[in-house]
Amino acid sequence: MLTQDILNALKTYMKDLQNTITLVVQTGEHDKRQELVDMLSQIASLSDKVSVEERDTNGVLRSPLSFTLEQNGQASGIVFSGVPGGHEFNSLILALLQTGGSKLKLDDSIQNMVKKVNSKLDFQVFVSLSCHACPDVVQAMNQFALLNENISAEMIDGGVYPDLVDEKKIQGVPTVFLNGEVFASGKVEIAGIVEKLGKVAPEILQASNDEPELPLQDVTVIGGGPAGVAAAIYSARKGLNVTIVADRFGGQVKDTMGIENLISVPKTTGPELAGSLMQHLNDYDVTLKEHLRVDSIENGFIKTIQLNNGEVFKTRTIIVATGANWRELGVPGEKENIGNGVAYCPHCDGPFYKGKDVAVIGGGNSGVEAALDLAGIVNKVTVFEFMPELKADGVLVEQLEKRDNISVIKNVATKQVLAETGKVNAIEYIDRETNEVLKKDLQGIFVQIGLVPNSKVVDGLVDLSKHGEIIINEKGQTSEEGIFACGDVTTVPYKQIVVAMGEGSKAALAAFDYLLLNPIENAEADGEKAA
Repeated sequence: MLTQDILNALKTYMKDLQNTITLVVQTGEHDKRQELVDMLSQIASLSDKVSVEERDTNGVLRSPLSFTLEQNGQASGIVFSGVPGGHEFNSLILALLQTGGSKLKLDDSIQNMVKKVNSKLDFQVFVSLSCHACPDVVQAMNQFALLNENISAEMIDGGVYPDLVDEKKIQGVPTVFLNGEVFASGKVEIAGIVEKLGKVAPEILQASNDEPELPLQDVTVIGGGPAGVAAAIYSARKGLNVTIVADRFGGQVKDTMGIENLISVPKTTGPELAGSLMQHLNDYDVTLKEHLRVDSIENGFIKTIQLNNGEVFKTRTIIVATGANWRELGVPGEKENIGNGVAYCPHCDGPFYKGKDVAVIGGGNSGVEAALDLAGIVNKVTVFEFMPELKADGVLVEQLEKRDNISVIKNVATKQVLAETGKVNAIEYIDRETNEVLKKDLQGIFVQIGLVPNSKVVDGLVDLSKHGEIIINEKGQTSEEGIFACGDVTTVPYKQIVVAMGEGSKAALAAFDYLLLNPIENAEADGEKAA
């Protein structure tokens, strides 16, 4: 049952609903069905525009634990199979509000693309209610359905449908199926979904021609994590024209559940911090192009940026804040088994390994934290560490040693991931002291061996370190005039949120100084046009 505080908040959100909404629940028996009906009834009681109806849909809905949203008596294409609690409760509320007429959160250019789809697309998104990355995908698909009657979107709670999960060999979330075939698996960004969508529905790529070109921007920030948002806010406070291009607002921080070292904020989570970043950004006149990627950059006094939807605009300066992604092992069997036993997010995929034996590769802070998280879910965790000793902080190692179902194997290197009948069943590793090849039977492997900078967008444009980091000076300036960088994608040591925010602010101030010293009139002197 929902608390009174939640109900009070929902009542406020729902007071401006424009459309009537019917929550249609499939009839039948299920031990969780009454919980679902009670929750939906509580929500419906908050507005005279919302009602609950139990109906036999003749197979349209999957089970007695499935329901759909009808908008003014017509199908919306949105279906939930399971009780959308946990992180998916927000997906339900957003679907309700957006079906009721609230503004969609997708960038206008993406909305125009989705509206162009003229073939039937049935999406199924398998989730875990503890997965903090899943709601982004569910919410995007729900908006796709609202935008185009040819598209339907069903959220499926894998914990409620274990037989279906086994049948489809799902071992990671989110996993997206399109018309019955795997469309995307594991950590997936909306920008990536849009790119994949362009391959199955090429007509959407024509939509970019409908977009009016942005006026000349003073600052374009590439990346929407702590560094990028700090850079955008500091730039906007200077009265500059600012655009952020972010394939995933919040960036890598959204994958962090416990944050206790952001000074002045004793404790928060990645999703909460991302929400706060958005709230702060909304106080300023910043153009946000979310769920889009930069395809190419043409350098010059006035720089030209092309996005993956074909949109092109010009900017005087660029601040690259693209962050980093999980580093892969690079061994046989890893890529082939992503989503089938190889995972990178213990929070998202841990529940799929309940009662099973798993490995965590990496003995740094992220690896030990992952092991501690998994220990409460799985049967046994084995931590594999490349070095002779764990690299994690002492306080984490102490916690590790208190757990009976966590063991540590040090001074070893992963050789390959083994699988049978489409699922991981063992790992081969090398004892670095004896060179002996050993094998350990298990059902899951969580890779936690650090980060790789997302610098591909400027590879060949600015100087990079041997590790692929963007080389910057003390002001965040790269090797190219007017291009700055900040955060985890750069050579600045200590990849921390608080450091990234400071670096983003510094890069913005440096960009402002550059703009003052290089007025727009200089473009004509260099033979370039301002727009």
